Amino acid sequence: MPPVTACAPARDADGNAHRHRDGNANAAYLEYLEATSRGNAAYYRAARAFFRRWPWPQDWAGEPLEVRLSANSSTRPLITFLMLHRGLRPGYDYLLERKLSSIWREIKESPIGVDLDRFLTAAAELGFTERVRFATGSQVPARLLIQTGRRLNQLTVDDLAKFATACRDRQARTGTDHKHYLAALSNTQRVLFHMGIAADLPRCGGPIPLTKRLSEVAAPIRATLIAYLERKRATCVAKTVSALATRLKHFGVFVTGIDPDLPSIASLQRCQHIEPYLTFLVDARNTKTGEVITVADRARRVLALTTFLTDITEWGWPEAPPRKLVFRDDIPKLPQPLPRYLPIDADRRLTDALREHPGNELAAYALRLQRACGLRIGELLDLELNCVHEVPGQGSWLKVPLGKLETERMVPLDEEILDLIDHITEIRSPGRPLPHPRYRRLAQFLFTHHGRRLGQQALRTELDRATQTAGLGHITSHQLRHTYATALVNAGVSLQALMALLGHVSAEMSLRYGRLFDATVRDEYERALTLAKQQARTPATSRTSLPLADITSGANWKTTPLVKSRLASGFCLRAPAQGACTYANICEHCPSFHTETSSLPILAAQRVDAAALATDAEQRGWISEAERHRKLIARLDTLISQAQAG
Repeated sequence: MPPVTACAPARDADGNAHRHRDGNANAAYLEYLEATSRGNAAYYRAARAFFRRWPWPQDWAGEPLEVRLSANSSTRPLITFLMLHRGLRPGYDYLLERKLSSIWREIKESPIGVDLDRFLTAAAELGFTERVRFATGSQVPARLLIQTGRRLNQLTVDDLAKFATACRDRQARTGTDHKHYLAALSNTQRVLFHMGIAADLPRCGGPIPLTKRLSEVAAPIRATLIAYLERKRATCVAKTVSALATRLKHFGVFVTGIDPDLPSIASLQRCQHIEPYLTFLVDARNTKTGEVITVADRARRVLALTTFLTDITEWGWPEAPPRKLVFRDDIPKLPQPLPRYLPIDADRRLTDALREHPGNELAAYALRLQRACGLRIGELLDLELNCVHEVPGQGSWLKVPLGKLETERMVPLDEEILDLIDHITEIRSPGRPLPHPRYRRLAQFLFTHHGRRLGQQALRTELDRATQTAGLGHITSHQLRHTYATALVNAGVSLQALMALLGHVSAEMSLRYGRLFDATVRDEYERALTLAKQQARTPATSRTSLPLADITSGANWKTTPLVKSRLASGFCLRAPAQGACTYANICEHCPSFHTETSSLPILAAQRVDAAALATDAEQRGWISEAERHRKLIARLDTLISQAQAG
């Protein structure tokens, strides 16, 4: 075997062979051991044995994994040195079996240390904790830099894909779970994206192919359902198509179970397939919770089936049944619940929990903003960094993006909400603009965390934590919107303003909140209840006699829930059922009635009482009685003017 005089010709980023400048890997390793005070006889013997067997160290990387992993504790320092300083690329299978956390100090002193520092700095700017930064750095970027032999800014998405493939191969080979590597891989791609190195963000999940989702449905039925769903993609958003796929799958699986030989949708029969399905839904259970599905879920499944059959019939598809199979009465009647708002004390306790003890600070601020502006959760997370608009003379407004009803709107902001948004902009993670889920244009979103948009699950987790802290039961984020709307109704906001603030396109949607606390209903209830109590205490003979002063029970006669008249020498009280008295103040209106200056104080006092009684009558809805008082006021003004002139 020839003497060991040179290192294997490792490849650079362009694939060209190159050698270490001194041409002697063994000598360089010995110098490294001496410089780090780690040399011993065992290390020297192991190095001589290694180079005797593999004069070109890269040949060692071609050995089976078992051979590479068999290196003893004296040989491993040499392999580590060659990987970090001499360009040895040992293969991802080997790197995934080695724990690089133990050689972190040596990595920092190696040529790839500068690139790792850049990566860790960028990760810190995106808000990753120190533990996550160093775990991610050792799990993925360090291995990528070793295996590719390139600098950090030369890494590509294809390199990340090869690393992911190696992780899956390792799991298939050993059965060892690789989720922690994939999580670190996602974090790495996110950091590289914001550094301007990776062209794309990592994919988070993604839709399951329809063929896989409907795999339990018989082939002829499955083909029609898939064709229908593909057609719906042209006019419906992805979320709607996904919901349709889930509901139609339930029907397809049911039909496959009771009639596996059904040749096509056109062969469906009302009595054989549809009616048994409607009966089945009554006791159908949710596959996740195991509980019987709600009436609303039953209605959605039947409605999805109805729409499917109606659409393919109108489109003239040959798979359409020859006759109508589902009718309007087949859709279960839905209850009409009132909005689920939070009572004032629960609302206050939840807000305190989000303010004083946040788990995920950004999510806690997002929930507080949702409560303060009545946003839907999708609208909240789609807010962009420039969502606050200043209108001269009109203050600050929040531009709410397109949401559930495909409408935009503006919501007025006060100083407290502006301070909240300012703090959100301080704690959000900076970075490159992200693709907008609706338009695919790049946008700077208000809620970004660790280089990506804040997700709905993060909000739900924080809300669950806050409700537990506040000692409340289960609360959904949409209840914060209901609470916002209910507070507006209680404050007397008009229906038109409520529609504008909530983004409703019909008055019917906003009227649901109006039914919660109708002030008119409350006033009428209290008026009627008071009158009923008064009548219950009044003898029957007194209810039709005049005057009725005895039923005031010592209270001020001006505030009683009765028809009232101020007379020169007293007052008159009548039950509302008797209506306005045709004789009340008849003298004041008589042409023969004259007064003089000595009576001015009495007329002035009578006018004050008449104005108060008119207001009282208007508030109680007694329009004719209020009009009578207004006419008296006008007559008194005339009489007072005449007395003053005389």
